[in-house]
Formats: sequence, C-alpha cells, structure tokens
Amino acid sequence: MGGPERVQRQKDAGRLTVRERIDLLLDPGTFEEWGALAGFSKYGADARLEEFTPANNVMGSGRIEGRKVVVSGDDFTVRGGAADASIHGKQVYAERMANELRLPIVRLVDGTGGGGSVKTLETMGRTYVPANPAWDLVVDNYAKVPVAAACLGPVAGLGAARVAHAHFSVMVKEVSQLFVAGPPVVKAGMGHEVTKEELGGWEIHARQSGAVDNVVDTEPEALEQIRHFLSYLPSSVWELPPRCQPADDPKRRDEQLLSAVPRNRRQAYDMRRILAAVFDAGSIFELARHFGPSLVTALARLDGYPVAVLAADPRFYGGGLTAAASDKLARFVDFADSFHLPIVHLVDQPGFVVGVEAERAGTIRRGVHALAAVYQAGVPFVSVIVRRVFGVAGAGHGNAQKLNLRFAWPSGDWGSLPVEGGLEAAYRRELEAAADPAQLKAEISERLEAVRSPFRTAESFGVEKLIDPRDTRPLLTDWIGDAYRLVATELGPKGRPARP
Repeated sequence: MGGPERVQRQKDAGRLTVRERIDLLLDPGTFEEWGALAGFSKYGADARLEEFTPANNVMGSGRIEGRKVVVSGDDFTVRGGAADASIHGKQVYAERMANELRLPIVRLVDGTGGGGSVKTLETMGRTYVPANPAWDLVVDNYAKVPVAAACLGPVAGLGAARVAHAHFSVMVKEVSQLFVAGPPVVKAGMGHEVTKEELGGWEIHARQSGAVDNVVDTEPEALEQIRHFLSYLPSSVWELPPRCQPADDPKRRDEQLLSAVPRNRRQAYDMRRILAAVFDAGSIFELARHFGPSLVTALARLDGYPVAVLAADPRFYGGGLTAAASDKLARFVDFADSFHLPIVHLVDQPGFVVGVEAERAGTIRRGVHALAAVYQAGVPFVSVIVRRVFGVAGAGHGNAQKLNLRFAWPSGDWGSLPVEGGLEAAYRRELEAAADPAQLKAEISERLEAVRSPFRTAESFGVEKLIDPRDTRPLLTDWIGDAYRLVATELGPKGRPARP
C-alpha cells in the first residue's frame, strides 16, 4: 500500500486499510486480485527497478456466501485515493468485468475515488476537458447487475458520484463524509467555512439528502450490510433472486395482528411490528430508514423467497407521502422491478402531505413520479390495506388498471378524502346557512359514518377480499409461489432506462 507510515495514519484515523476491508467483505480465501503490479515504477540507469508505488486501487473478484462478485477498493494510503496513471484503468476493468460476466459489483470508496487533483496538472503538463471514465459502463451496470457502495472516508467528486450511483450505499458515522467538493473548495468558491461533518456527514445524507441509504457505527458493520443486501438479489437481471431454505412456518398466524391497528383512526402504531409478524422471522432488511421516514422500504422473505416491501409509518406525517418519501418510493420500486423482486405493499396512506412547505418541495411533481414508477412496474404486486387509502397518493398503492391484487383488513378506511377533512369543504354552504352549524355538522358526520364501513365497499366489489389480519402471512406465502412462477418468464433488462 502506501508504506508503514501512511498505513499507520489510516489506522490512527479509525479506518481500515483497503485490503482489510476486502478480507472482511469476501468469503475467506476467495479474493482473486487483478492488476496487482499496476502502479508507478522508477528504474535506474541499468534498467533495474529502484522504486515502486502501487496504484491506489485494489480490484478483483471473490465470493460472498459462495456467489461470485467483483470488488473495487480505493487505497487512501496512496495519494489519498486521487487519480493516478493506473487507478482509472483498474476501475474501468472492474466495471467491465461486472458488466460482461454479469456479476454484482461492490465499490469501496475512500477519498476522491479516482477523481482529480490539481497536482496532476504539473505531472501532465497540461489541463484537460473532464470526462468521467467508463461512465457508460457505470450507467449500464445499474440497469443489469446489483451495485453496492460503501463510503469509508471523506469522499468527494467522482468518488461521491460512484457512491450515489449504486442500488445500495452505506456510510460510517463520524468516519465517512460525502460531498461534491470538500471544505477547502467550498471556502474558496463560496466563502463558507465548514467542517467535513457539517458539509457531508451522515446526518445530512442519511436524513436529508437521501444520497446514501444506510448508516452504521463501524466499517465491519458497513461491509456486513453489503453482504446482507446482496443475499436478496440475483447476480444479474438475467437470473432469479435466490431462495433460501425456509426457516419459518408459511401458515403461521400471529394473534397480535388482531389488535395491531388502534380503533382510534387518529392514533399511530408501530408498522414494523406488523412487518415482523407477516414476513419470515428475522428476514427484514430496511433501506433508507432515516430519509422520507413516512415510508418504509425494505427487503424481506416470504417462505424463503426474497421480496421488496413498501409500508407506511404512521408515526411520521401520519404515513402521508412527502416529497422525499415520493423520491424514495420511485427509486425503490424501480430497483425492485429491475431485479424481479415481487412487491408487497402494506398500505396506510392518508394522501400527499399538504401545506406551504409541501408545495415548495414540489410534492405533487415528485409524487406523480412515484405513481409512474408503480404503474410502470412489471413485477407481481400485492397490496394489504391495513388502514387508510385516500386521494391521489392512496390511488397509487397499486396499479388499478391491472389485476391489482388486494387484501383488506376490517380496519380499512378509504375514499377521495377522509370524512374528518372533507366534510366542511363538501357541506360548506349548508353549514354556513345553518342556525346551529355544530349540530348540523354532527348530524352529517353521523350519516357519513354509517356508510363508511369497509364491508359496504366489499358488497359492491369495490375491494375484492376482506381478510382476518391473522391470515395475512398464509395468504402472502401462497401468493409468492405464483409470483415467482411469473417473474421466471420475464428475465432480462427492462426496456426503459434505469436511473439512480
């Protein structure tokens, strides 16, 4: 690597070396390195090698849980991971290997990740027009093979782009930061003095920007999350996601589901308890929990089969779709559709979040982008209506123009608007003219409540199947076999482009 002194500096900063990271990521003894001799060499007058500095990228192939993957790791101990004469060649080769062998690729990004340094101008003796190396492969890989990235230090420029252009990304608290340009460039260009953490720490990117999905406390946890993420996915879009040996009874009925949803419609509850009761025990792997928190996105298993999970979290905005949650939904559905993961949606959707801030955030624009993703998805899709389904956002719980498989709990509550919010708008004139508006409002509310029962909707076949909540898991484990029979006939890349 960069020599004992620089390796020690990496350790003192609380960070692992690139080779330690690769050892933790891959199954023991499976790493096959490519380009080990690439780097800077200095030869004497007799053409004998006097000095050698390896390229600041280590790449090759290995196995995760027995399945082959490609890994490309930046070595911060050599020129801080900035570009040298070999790093681009090795990064490009890794992307090409993943592309042509149809293998997942893992990017361990540290520093600029192959980005520029002004020192290069002196060695080159010229400037150049920027071009991201092999970005066509980066884009193509996103549509064809699983891409995971770990942000493992202060990552800027091209390195930040390589993290963001992944299906799954993870960063380490207080150790890694992500930014377009670091504090010195921000100070020179914008006049702002900020620390690395203030500029691109985990609070910014996991909670606010959504540029990374998950955040962990240590590097080993980050690498373990990548291993876990890949376990749900096929090696490429030409293969089926792998089924593991079921370890949970597919017919299990959980009594707690009978009381999971409060009778008080305004009361929140813990949706994750419902997820744990429905999916295979211990199989839920949540993505982007802190970003757009009114929507839960996760990978899980049903009878050993991987599935993509959407669910509301009514503890945030009542589960309503914010602009951020809409972005999260669209990206996750596109991802599931690309890799043939059937989608299970546990629905409690009061509608788009409203108000001045919601309008400024472009909620409707980003919301219809999410609805388009749902309607374009070709994978099997099933909805379990747990409680509310209202408005345009509620109508996006599935594709109503297709079979649109739905199971509804008796706690279901739906319509164009909730009675509580729509009554005054619908009966404004009558209420204004009434001698006792409060009394009239109570009478109208009582009449509307009388027809609010989900059983009335079922009588007109407006909802196809009302179920005992305890039957949710048995019904879904029966459905998943049909779902995988269907996706097996639709393998290969999607006809539309996949974008991060």
